[in-house]
Amino acid sequence: MLTEFDISGRTVIVTGAARGIGRGIVEVLAEAGANVMVTALTDRYLKPLQERMASRGLPIEILVADATDGADWQRTIDTALDDWGHIDVLINNLGDAIEGYLVPPPGSDDKTPLTEEEWRSVVDINLTEAFLGCQAIADHFVSRRAGKVINISGYAARKGNPGFLAYSTAKAGVVHLTQTLAQEWAQYGVTVNCIGPGSFPDPELATAEEMNQRQALAKKNVPLGRVGDPREVGLLTAYLISDAANYITGETIYIDGGATFKPA
Repeated sequence: MLTEFDISGRTVIVTGAARGIGRGIVEVLAEAGANVMVTALTDRYLKPLQERMASRGLPIEILVADATDGADWQRTIDTALDDWGHIDVLINNLGDAIEGYLVPPPGSDDKTPLTEEEWRSVVDINLTEAFLGCQAIADHFVSRRAGKVINISGYAARKGNPGFLAYSTAKAGVVHLTQTLAQEWAQYGVTVNCIGPGSFPDPELATAEEMNQRQALAKKNVPLGRVGDPREVGLLTAYLISDAANYITGETIYIDGGATFKPA
């Protein structure tokens, strides 16, 4: 193996990662030898993930924490430092979407406009959590003059999705947070990059019928003709946190089967 791709022993925090894309990231990084701490708002999916990984001989740390809360972020960083002594990588993966228009179009089944409360919730879950994570780890990375941040954005950041106003806006904000912070932290040897996944349904949470529907939709709308496997995001993440990617910062890499470039 090329030593530049070796991430064994790297200490990594991954938020909102007990299922879906986050779980794919955690599995790949643990398999590659990284020390991984996974956070989520509840232990509903955390404990089963920890048990499944342990059964494979791949122990991970878990922590129930709210990534939209600054105090919980400080507790997360402190816990990781107590366990490991230092942190190499922060992966801001938390995200969720609420469907809603600012003004519902004529004929829409949804007659209720997006509320201010819904807007703030979606922005906090998708954008504020990344800001708070970076804020919490800033002193550690800057003092060490080393560290890597990976923010998880999405396809919607590049092509606004009608009906998902708050989500699309927040994910675009993640891209610009990444670009700006990469410039601010470059002088300290810290890199900040972003991954924009396309369609990555979780086969453990979706029914067989739902998976078939997503596959059929992808066959029409995705040039590569399929949905993504969450492990594929994990593999890209492993590259970005390795030394092989040390000269990459401020970038957003879309992993969507070419969907963002497909002609309308």
